[in-house]
Amino acid sequence: MRVSLVRMAASAMRDYTSFTTLSVTRPRPFVVAVNLNRPDKSNAINMPMWSELRQCFDELATDPDCRAVVLGAEGKNFCAGIDLQDLSADVLGGDGDPARTAMKIRSMAKKLQDSFNAMERCPKPVIAAVHRACIGGGVDMITACDIRLCTSDSTFQVKEVDVGLAADVGTLQRLPKVIGNQSLVRELCFTARAMPAHEALDAGLVSRVCHDKEELLSACLTMAETIASKSPVAVQGTKVNLIYSRDHSVEEGLNFVSLWNGAMLQTDDLMEAMQASMAKRSGTYSKL
Repeated sequence: MRVSLVRMAASAMRDYTSFTTLSVTRPRPFVVAVNLNRPDKSNAINMPMWSELRQCFDELATDPDCRAVVLGAEGKNFCAGIDLQDLSADVLGGDGDPARTAMKIRSMAKKLQDSFNAMERCPKPVIAAVHRACIGGGVDMITACDIRLCTSDSTFQVKEVDVGLAADVGTLQRLPKVIGNQSLVRELCFTARAMPAHEALDAGLVSRVCHDKEELLSACLTMAETIASKSPVAVQGTKVNLIYSRDHSVEEGLNFVSLWNGAMLQTDDLMEAMQASMAKRSGTYSKL
């Protein structure tokens, strides 16, 4: 009886229904859809959402029934950025001592940064499905994702200079590496101008522009399902090595992947993938 209960617990899918600012579903096999769910506020990121994003993606990182994630949003816009009113109440109230206030703000910034870092360190590929406005913190968020698609009416805006601060949760660090055009990055960050979808595609911020939200979600789910059909050992190892190589030299990256594959090439997935290819069928891989 004890063994049976352990097996039942191990096989049960994780429950993500407790979130109040996120909607989490499983629309396809091994695909999880995470939607920002504050549509009345254009999905502005408040303190509960910061916490739930971190918790959600840390859970997805080890969820054996998740192999790919689609990050979308409810309502008219993808994300209006940080909820400044909410943040001000929690962060900017000082106690009179500048050093202590600075330490408090730094501690909070590190905590908020970790919410988006959780998307990047999650070994499952994360596909951002952006529709209409993606502003401020929304740009920070999607640059932590692996793949970005958007609708033709989408706009992207690094808005922070308009509210008197430098972006501090990822855009200034990740956007230059995503689009690789220092002049354009600085123009966007210094002027806070909105970049339309066609320009985002040309710059490499997104890899595809879809006609509307329905087409966008279909494209993202189809892509996620394709990714989920591959060996999870291979896909997750690929993401880990891509991120490592981004932040290290070519020589360091090559050394890292040789050590990585020294262990991972021993997986049963390798033989299954080869046999599936020769038989012209889809591979079947155990949960990871």
